Amino acid sequence: VQLQAFGGGLVQAGESLRLSCEVSGTIFSANTIHWYRQAPGKQRELVANIAPFGNTNYVNSVKGRFTISRDNAKNTVCLQMNSLKPEDTGVYYCRTNVNGNLYWGQGTLVTVSS
Repeated sequence: VQLQAFGGGLVQAGESLRLSCEVSGTIFSANTIHWYRQAPGKQRELVANIAPFGNTNYVNSVKGRFTISRDNAKNTVCLQMNSLKPEDTGVYYCRTNVNGNLYWGQGTLVTVSS
C-alpha cells in the first residue's frame, strides 16, 4: 500500500490550496482516508477524514474552510483548503488503515504567511 501526497506550497493568509493523496495497492473504495497535519513543535493532529461512502469529519478549527472529497475512479482523496490561516501551517499527511496496518504518505508542506 502506498500513499503519495501532493499540492503543498507557500501561500498568504486568506488564499487557497488543494492537496491530493493518491493511493495504490489496496481496494481504495473500501478505505477511510485521513488527512493529518503536524505543525512545528506540535503533535500530529487529525484534520479531516472521509469514509468509503463519503461520510466526512473535520476538526473544529477547519470546519467551513476545508473540504475533503474522494474520487474512487482515480484512487484519490483531495483536501480543498480555503481561507488559509498562519496556524494551518504544517506538514500534511494522508493515512489509511488496511487490515490493521497503518500506511502514511510522505507528507506535503503547507506554509501560510501572515
